[in-house]
Amino acid sequence: MPLSEHEQRMLEQIESALYAEDPKFASSVRGGRLRTTTSRRRLQAAALFVLGLVLLIAGIAIPVRPGGFPVISLVGFIVMFGAGVLLLVGGSRAAARAADRESGAAGGRAQPRGSRQQRRSGGGFSERMEDRFRRRFEQD
Repeated sequence: MPLSEHEQRMLEQIESALYAEDPKFASSVRGGRLRTTTSRRRLQAAALFVLGLVLLIAGIAIPVRPGGFPVISLVGFIVMFGAGVLLLVGGSRAAARAADRESGAAGGRAQPRGSRQQRRSGGGFSERMEDRFRRRFEQD
């Protein structure tokens, strides 16, 4: 179902507010690189997981056990664990780096030095979100 004219105008206003408030996030969402990075990361993690599973099973089947310990199975388990960590942690870091590179190349809006210093020195995620929420309603 297509959007009405009023809904389209509201959507355009929301988009422009998003671009003005957080250009780095807006460019990363608009660019579509976030999805391609995560799909590639998922494929790499799945391949590593399968490799680890093969090593785990091969370590049990092959009678190479120095000191009576199945070393190949241990290596397989570590590879599988690494694949899980890569899937959970690696994708978000790579996506953040891609967003940083893209916003740097696009010449994102420079923040005033004071606000950047406040963000480093104190205040967590929730405080930043509360500040953004207050600023939105102060503008209306």
